[in-house]
Amino acid sequence: MAALVDTNVLVYRYDTRFPAKQRRADNLLRQGISEDSLRVPHQAIVEFVAAATRQIGGHRILSLDEALREAEEMLHVFPVLYPDDALVREAVRGCAAYRLSWVDAHLWAYAERYGLAELLSEDFEHGRVYGGVRAINPFLADPA
Repeated sequence: MAALVDTNVLVYRYDTRFPAKQRRADNLLRQGISEDSLRVPHQAIVEFVAAATRQIGGHRILSLDEALREAEEMLHVFPVLYPDDALVREAVRGCAAYRLSWVDAHLWAYAERYGLAELLSEDFEHGRVYGGVRAINPFLADPA
């Protein structure tokens, strides 16, 4: 069963400020590549470059060149999902039905539209089902 990956999982892979999350994200992504069990929405790659290159307290997670190289690598190793009209309509529904932020509603809509049963993110309520999608926070001490 494939799962959708949120931006925060991609970013933590490179964020040395949170070593436990960095290890978990690295393991999760490597396993997902080897098992072909993860899907990445186009939105997460766009957000990854923005988040990884944002200056936080005088520090950037990655330089722009590094972030762009990693984004290109993601396009190569993960199946990337792209939006269409139906996905945007689904996001509108998710925003209204679940009171999700506009950005989170889009992320959820990718999973719903492409029939993915799980959404891996720390930004949703862990274990909650939104439509046909269960949110899983992979950074909890015991995600089960």
